[in-house]
Parts: sequence; structure tokens; C-alpha cells
Amino acid sequence: MKKMLIALLAAGIMSGCSTVEEKPAPKADAAMAQSLNNDDLYVVYHDGRMNVFYDADLYKGFMQVGETAFRKTFIGAGPKGETLVYGLTKADKKKTSGIPSIDMMEGRLAPAEEFYGEIIADGRINVFSDWKNFQAFLVHGEVPYRLTDIGAGPKGETVVYALTKENKKKRPEGLIAKFKAFHGMK
Repeated sequence: MKKMLIALLAAGIMSGCSTVEEKPAPKADAAMAQSLNNDDLYVVYHDGRMNVFYDADLYKGFMQVGETAFRKTFIGAGPKGETLVYGLTKADKKKTSGIPSIDMMEGRLAPAEEFYGEIIADGRINVFSDWKNFQAFLVHGEVPYRLTDIGAGPKGETVVYALTKENKKKRPEGLIAKFKAFHGMK
């Protein structure tokens, strides 16, 4: 019995010493990306709170009534110490993890390659296609490169398109088209 125990112990130690060849992570296909819900994010500063949504319909509903039926609130957890309110879908209301907006904001879920985001602050709609610019805006309240379109929002708001250093001299036609399509504008 002792010999058997020693043999098992030795086998366990030896197997722990073996090397495992790491394989690159598989690329996410379109269906996988859709299930992650990491292709868009919306933030609305309202009543001193930072309201965050990953669901476009929930965001649009909030913009109409100023509330959501389901939410998770974190007092003082925002980048500048503001209260964070995550708008939740009915399916999310009992979850303790796996909520895309929370996972993205806390760095556990990377944004999709074709990211789209909006941040409504100070009466302006800030539009993003770059996650780093989106994060920088949350911390600093602006981005270094932008195209401002006064009165171009659905209710006459100023729309600010965040640009990167690489595309700062080009009009962001694709981003403008996405914004207009999202808001049902021509």
C-alpha cells in the first residue's frame, strides 16, 4: 500500500512538471461577438449620476423617460467619484456577473473591434468609435481631437465626434453615418 501511495504521489508530481503548449485564443466569430454584447456602450450624465447602458433600446428608453426599470447602483464608483448606475435588461436583473456594461467599464470585457459609443454630457452628444478615446473622455471630460457639429443632434444638440491622432484631418463619414442611422436621421 505504501509503495502504491508513493508511486501515485510521484506520478502526480511528475505530471505537474510537464509543460503544456499554449495555443493562441480562437478568434471570435460574428455570433460570438453578438453574444458578448461588447460592440456598443452608452453613458448619460443625468442628475449627478453616470448612467451606463450596453443595450441600445434601454438607452433610448432612458432618454425618453429618464429612468430604467432595473438597475445596479454603485455610489461613488465613477471615474470622478460620481454614482454609477448601470441600466439592466429584465434578463440581467438577477445576475451577479456577466453584465456587459459592467464588465466593459471594469476592464473584464474588451470592446469589439467595431465599437460604437455615445456619452451625453453637458448637453452634448459625444460619439466614439475608439475605446481608448471613450475611456479618456470619462476621465477628462473631453478628447484632444474632435469634429464638432453644432445643432446636428436629434433634438438640436451639439454632436462631437471623437477622432484619433491618425484620422484627425479626415471627416469621420462612417461614424457620422452610424450616428444618424442609430438616431433615425437622414
